[in-house]
Amino acid sequence: MSILLKVENLSRSFGGIHANSDISFDVKEGEILGVIGPNGAGKSTLFDLITGFTKSDKGQVLLREKNITNIRPDLICRMGVGRTFQKLKPFADQTLLENVIVGALVKEKNLKVARDKALEIIDFVDLIEKRHHYAKELSTGQRKRLELARALATDPKLLLMDEVTGGVDQRTIPGLVELVLKLKKNGITVVTIEHNMKIIMDISDRILALNQGKRIAFDIPKNISQNSQVIDAYLGTVDAA
Repeated sequence: MSILLKVENLSRSFGGIHANSDISFDVKEGEILGVIGPNGAGKSTLFDLITGFTKSDKGQVLLREKNITNIRPDLICRMGVGRTFQKLKPFADQTLLENVIVGALVKEKNLKVARDKALEIIDFVDLIEKRHHYAKELSTGQRKRLELARALATDPKLLLMDEVTGGVDQRTIPGLVELVLKLKKNGITVVTIEHNMKIIMDISDRILALNQGKRIAFDIPKNISQNSQVIDAYLGTVDAA
């Protein structure tokens, strides 16, 4: 598989605190890359740096060998990098369909074409029956699917997902995991932050482990599960969390 994204020595500090320090890794086209680490490890900051929401102090981000470091988020989105957020912020007083149309209009200026595309994506995330419901009327699990649909509407080749299963009940999780696997089957490369270790081990081709803003491991799931640094920093604290 060819390399779609390459991150080299990416660093960012906030008031002397190293949120990310010399982070390097690559993402192969068509894979699911899991990102793990305890709270405060720098996972969401890493996503912010890749997608332009935060400017890096050092290092670079390459998308198909093109340098996209510190480019505006809207331009990175147009280049094919989509993202979901841990904190859901849909347009509460708009319908599900209207929310997804907004995402589609990032690249498609024809409203009818954007609407048709939005309906197709809403069907893909299994929310077609809710398309005329207001976002504020949706459950947390449904809003997670809406967040995913809005990102998919921008037609990403690479999708960064920030805790897609976070904050939902146990009955909702399998359906969300199935959606992530469907993305891979449909040719979308996925990088996903996830706290549920069983999920991340089951779905990931490779895993990037962070702790205190630093990369401590980057390997296949089997090796990650046996890595002493990962166990000390993260796996060993799961039961206590």
